[in-house]
Amino acid sequence: MEGEEVWRLWEAMRARAPLVQCITNLVSMDLMANTLLAAGASPAMAHALDEVEDFVAIADALLVNVSNLSSDWNAAKKLAAARAVSLGKPWVLDPVGCGATPYRTTACLQMLRLRPTVVRGNASEIIALAAAAGDYQRPPGAAGGVKGVDSTAGSHEALAAARALAAARGCVVAVSGATDLVTDGRVVLGVDNSVELLTRVTAAGCALTALIAAFLAAAPAAGAGALEAAAAALAVFGVAGEAGLAGAPRPGPGSLRVGLLDALQLMGREEVVRGARVRLIAAGGGGGGGGGDGRVQ
Repeated sequence: MEGEEVWRLWEAMRARAPLVQCITNLVSMDLMANTLLAAGASPAMAHALDEVEDFVAIADALLVNVSNLSSDWNAAKKLAAARAVSLGKPWVLDPVGCGATPYRTTACLQMLRLRPTVVRGNASEIIALAAAAGDYQRPPGAAGGVKGVDSTAGSHEALAAARALAAARGCVVAVSGATDLVTDGRVVLGVDNSVELLTRVTAAGCALTALIAAFLAAAPAAGAGALEAAAAALAVFGVAGEAGLAGAPRPGPGSLRVGLLDALQLMGREEVVRGARVRLIAAGGGGGGGGGDGRVQ
């Protein structure tokens, strides 16, 4: 996937300016909404049980972030996802903290059964979700345990789980890490735009997931599928993070947060085409696979 295609997909998203309904946690709402606005989309942070289905009907895409767990929030998430599927609208699942507690894992599994278009999580979340769903058997002694909502594994350690999950559920799975991985179960793309300091910016991953939803809304008009849309969103977010860090007056998380938003608003074609680093890791074949070594399998 070339930088030109990443730019083309971003331009298509900006031209559509999709309305993305975000059912997310209270911590992430601010950065998520501002990320969507800076990138060219329109956010709606609507999660009330009484109106959630009506909002799905007018939105172009839906994001469900599992992190806020309560009876009302869980019910709203299920209604929204089911409505999105019935209307043929894309929706993205962020299984935050899957594997941390039985209750949280069950909530993630319930959402997975509602057929998300894309699942985006860190390595530990994806491993835990695939294993809990029965789609992947974790090898004895393998890495991947959760630490609250943080990952203890690298993205390459979740590749087999991601491919198995994508193949079994008919979705695209994106795994965040030093190299972001995106797979539909056969093809695997690696995105090498990464800023480690973003792990110190709360809700950065949540905001990234919302951006994937925005790109999904515009993908059909650009002649792209969910795999390409997710990879392009990951690349744009990564390039913006790199630009934000490079231009920060001090290389800290606060400056990076501001710089990320500024870059999403101000970056042009040349920066994206030159900066986006998306490569083919696997062209198809079996559901296994190793890390992001660039080999076509």
